Parts: sequence; C-alpha cells; structure tokens
Amino acid sequence: MLVRKRFVTGRGVAMHPTRRELLQLGGISAIGLGLPELLSASPGVPSLSNGGSPKSCIFIVQYGGCSHIDSFDMKPDAAVEIKGPFKPISTSVPGTRICEHLPRLARLADRYCLVRSMTHGNSGHDGGMHVAMTGHSQPVENTPYFGSIVAKLCSANPGGGRRGNPWGVPPPGGNVPPYVWLQNLAGDVQPRYLTGGFLGAAYAPLRVGTDLDNPSAPGFRVKAFDTPADVPTTRLHDRNSLLAKVESAGRSPVGSESDNMTKYREKAVDLLTGPEARNAFDLDREPSRMRDRYGRHPLGQNLLMARRLIEAGTRLVSVTAWTGLPPGEKFRNVQTWDMHGEGPGLGSIFGAGAFGLSWALPRVDEAVSALLSDLEDRGLLESTLVVMVGEFGRTPKVQGNGRDHWPQCYSALLAGCGIRGGLVYGSSDKIAGYVKDNPVRPEDFGATLFHALGVAPETKLGADGFTKPVSAGKPVLDLFG
Repeated sequence: MLVRKRFVTGRGVAMHPTRRELLQLGGISAIGLGLPELLSASPGVPSLSNGGSPKSCIFIVQYGGCSHIDSFDMKPDAAVEIKGPFKPISTSVPGTRICEHLPRLARLADRYCLVRSMTHGNSGHDGGMHVAMTGHSQPVENTPYFGSIVAKLCSANPGGGRRGNPWGVPPPGGNVPPYVWLQNLAGDVQPRYLTGGFLGAAYAPLRVGTDLDNPSAPGFRVKAFDTPADVPTTRLHDRNSLLAKVESAGRSPVGSESDNMTKYREKAVDLLTGPEARNAFDLDREPSRMRDRYGRHPLGQNLLMARRLIEAGTRLVSVTAWTGLPPGEKFRNVQTWDMHGEGPGLGSIFGAGAFGLSWALPRVDEAVSALLSDLEDRGLLESTLVVMVGEFGRTPKVQGNGRDHWPQCYSALLAGCGIRGGLVYGSSDKIAGYVKDNPVRPEDFGATLFHALGVAPETKLGADGFTKPVSAGKPVLDLFG
C-alpha cells in the first residue's frame, strides 16, 4: 500500500511535494544561509509615500521610562518632593524651559517639538513598551512594532543622503536592511522587538549590539554579515549560481511564490557579499572628530551609526538610549532610565551613576544635539523623523531616591519631516502628574508617526493583510507646518 506523505509548504499542506517546492526549501540551506538570515533581507515593496522624497525615521527608545519632570516638563514652583533638585534653563524658544543638564538641546529648541501630554494606562516595562512601540493601547501579542510596518509598507529609500557622499557613506539605494535596531533591550520585556509580529520574520529588524558589545567598545565589529566559516564568499556565489541553474529547469510563472523565494535568496546573498551594508555599519569610516562630537558612549555611537544607515537607505532605525557606564562602574543592564533609586541598588535618580540623571541627561544632550545638527547639515532633517520617547514617565513625587513608573503623563521629543520646531504641544497639571490639555494617546501618536513618513494611517494591513488599518488613531496635525 502506498502511503501518501503530507508536506507542509508556505501555502498550506500538500500531499505531494513537487521538485520545485523541494528546491525552494532546500535552496535556503544549500547556499549556507539559515532561514532568519534569509528573511532579514526582506524584499522591496512599493512605497506608500504620498509624494515628495521618501521619508525615514530614527526612533530613540528611552527604555526604562525617562523622568519627564526632571527633563522636558519641569515644575520649579512645585514642592521640593515633586520638583527635585535640578533647575530649568531658558531655550532658544522664548517661554520654553528644560533641564539645566540639557544646554545643547536648549540652544536647538527651535529645531524640535516637545509633546508634554503623552498618556496611556500600562505601567509595566513589558506592557508599556508593547503599547509605546506599536501605537495601540491594548495590543495583542503579535501586534508588530512601528519599524516592521514601515519595512512592510515602504521600500528602501532610493534617495538616501546627499549626492556624492563626501563623508564615506555608501551610495544610497544600495542593498541595506530596511529596519535596524541598535542596542538590545534588557530582560524586563519580551523580545517582541526582534520579531515582525503578525507580519512575519521578513519584517523583523536586524539587531546590532548587545549589552557591552556595542559600537562604543574598542574593536567592535558588526558580525551580522559574516558567512559561515565553511562557506567563503566565493563558495556562496558558486552555490547560488548552481542552485539558480537547477531551478531554471522547472521555473514557475513570473510573480509566483517560488519566484519571490528566489528574490529573497538573491537579496540575502547580495546583502552578505556586497559592500553597501557593511560600509554603512562601519564607524571607522567616520572622522574621529565626528565620533567625538556624538560622544564616545553607546548612545552617541549608536546614533552616529543610525545616521549612516539612514543616509545609506534604511527606512527606520530604532536606538535603545543606553548611555553606558561611568568609569569604574560594573555593568547591570541597559535600562538607563529605570531610575527607582537606592532601593534596588541603583543609586539616586539625581546622581552620577549609570542610573542617575546627572550621568544620563548630559549624554543625551551631547548625542541627540549632534544628531539633529548633523542631519540638518547634510540636508537630511527634512526627510528624517527623529523621535525620542520611553514607554512611560516617572511619578511626580520622589520616592526615596527615585521615581516609580508613571504612564498617565509623560513627554516626547520629535523633529524633522515637517514637524514644527519650537512647538510645545499639550501640557500637564501643576505637578506633571496628569494631562491638562491635548492628550496624545498611543493610537494618535502612531498615526502621527505614519503621517510624517508619508503612510496614510487608514492604510489597510492586519494579520490577514487587509482588514485593519495600520493605525486606529488620527495624526496630530498641529505638530506639522
């Protein structure tokens, strides 16, 4: 009796695998690539940019929850246990004041917008991050992050940076990953950020940098493009060529899934063997003075790498805003902004330790001001949205030597892509505890991000590809103009 074996394909369950299907699946490993590496080289799809030059985004994630009341929404007239010890300073925008530890950003206040009315209801790191990075107040487990949606809906930026690339950046439009995440998140959140959610692994980010292994470390090298030790570049090309010849005998009609799989493989080979992506990640191509300008700490060097990636054609780069370690301090994790104080052994929220604002804010000031100025100098700020926000803020009242999680009201910084520089949108009450006016909920924040990038929030997506919009919110149009 003949037993008919079941064979699982990407289209379901077939009773007999065809020669073509076997070659498709076998072809991935045949050339020395694993499935994750293949899918990370996602194919280009038509851009949904609604006119003008393609847009990109650098999303700075203040993982742990930055204290808004000690940085961008200070309350100097509140009680001592509310306002903390830091003083506000004037900025280049009359009437707008921010923390004394942010003097460079104070001088650039006319380049960015502050939103002081961010709000949602999830006070956990895991849940709060999922809310903040998806733009959904109640996301499901596989709701994709912003970057995955951008990678799905927007092709790699063919415009890239300034023509000629006099700074050693690879030519725009080369084969670079559309979505990159620089520096890991720590274990207090599920690793959803490494997936593409319901969009699948093809739209997951390429993650570079883990804990102390980051671009600020001496001798750091991106290993993501290394081929297996037993598969040198020449052999990779030879295997790919041989596989293409074998496949050609049974090629399916153009546009079929098999042809898409071939494109996946070819793009993966180009990514591994071509110079574009490697060069974009290579900070040794930057002048020492530029690396110094951003700051020789993880946040500074990651933001410099983010600028290089945007200039090379990457559409969205998420950067975990870890500011590194003070001299002599041992590594704990990358949750710079989770400043509870001495209870968990982290030191005072106002101190100069790794979990203290006197250490973290000056490095944000150095790195983010350098990024904004550098993007503007290169003509990239008009087409690059810069976002800096955490999963929530911190409690209005100091508790011991720290502040606890507080999603009810917090702040975000946005610049570029038509954002109105010098604007302060929304406000908090007298202790920065609750939103006073113009609340910005996750859905509206997400819709605003997509609008800035030229993606209509009502664009249909969903797990089935077409039933739900990319955002259920409305863009805050007052931020633009």
